[in-house]
Amino acid sequence: MNVPVPRLISWPLLGGIQHGRLPHAEHDRSIREVMLNILLTRPGERLMRPDFGAGLLDFVHQPNTETTRALMARVVRKSLERWEPRVVVEGVDVQTARERLSEVHLTVRYRLRHSDAPQSLALALDLNQLT
Repeated sequence: MNVPVPRLISWPLLGGIQHGRLPHAEHDRSIREVMLNILLTRPGERLMRPDFGAGLLDFVHQPNTETTRALMARVVRKSLERWEPRVVVEGVDVQTARERLSEVHLTVRYRLRHSDAPQSLALALDLNQLT
């Protein structure tokens, strides 16, 4: 089934005003930006939506242990399933980076509800410092 994805204004707005118009993110880019926003927003940070966000940055300064990585994966999956209805989360992997033991690589495997094509979103987080 190929249903069009609604056109949304990205938040945060990226790139500024272009030709007198606000930029719009479309399709997968829109969804990826919303997913990053969910992951990097701490609960309580958004006015009128105190439960919004995964709070992934709250794991900074936590030990890079199997338990921490499992908690990160659980929080990411739970938050994306709650706040981004356009995706089906198929898996979340959190692995220690080989080159830096304090860094984790997080990969979210998902598919869009309107398409069966597999997608992924990856990011790295250094648990020793917030940059």
